[in-house]
Formats: sequence, structure tokens, C-alpha cells
Amino acid sequence: MTIERFEDIKAWQEARVLAKMIYDAVNSDKGFSNDYKFREQIQSATVSIMSNIAEGFSRRTAKEFIQFLFIAKGSAAEVQSQLYVALDQGYISQQEFEELYSKSDGVARLISGFIRYLLNKSKTRKTQ
Repeated sequence: MTIERFEDIKAWQEARVLAKMIYDAVNSDKGFSNDYKFREQIQSATVSIMSNIAEGFSRRTAKEFIQFLFIAKGSAAEVQSQLYVALDQGYISQQEFEELYSKSDGVARLISGFIRYLLNKSKTRKTQ
């Protein structure tokens, strides 16, 4: 499959699903919703994953794209860390935590795989 738009990138698609899941979790718990700063932080980190994949895709070089993918991966780790806070504060159940953490881990793995692909592609072009 050829990637013509950032929407074609599997990691971006799954990050979008994660963002919906996080927003649903935030909106379903009154305590979560009342913790304004934390709510904004976890939502921002989640949106950052998608945004950095999209922004990196629009860059001119693979090197820049990879840099943005690393930022997106860092945002996925930030979401994972924040999920522990949400769990510890009782904003989400253990089951919700596991589902959200698993989804964020899957997104991070997709991003890592894409980074490896781009790095290998860049090496191949340099040796030709």
C-alpha cells in the first residue's frame, strides 16, 4: 500500500482511535472531568501523537519525519505515564487502564516499526 496522505499511516489511524478512547474516558468520569489541568494534559499528549505523525509526514526529508515520529512516540509514553495517575486517582478502572495502556503501547510499537522502516529505507538509498 502506498502512503499518499498522513491518514494512510496505520500508526496515525490507531493514534486517532486512542484519542477517542481517552476523550471517552475523560468524559465518562466526573472526577476526571473536574481535574482540569490533568484532563488537559492527557488529552494534549494524546492529540500530540496524531499531530506529530501528520506534521512529520508533511516535512521534506525522512530525517525530519523520523524526528517527529520520535516525538509522537514520546507522547505515547507520556500518555502511558498519565494513565497511572488516572488509575491511582480512581478516574479509570483497572480494566480501562489495561485497555488504554494496551492501545497506547500498540501505537508506540507501530511508530517504532515505522521509524525502523524509514531508517532502513534511508540506508538503502545511501548505499545505492
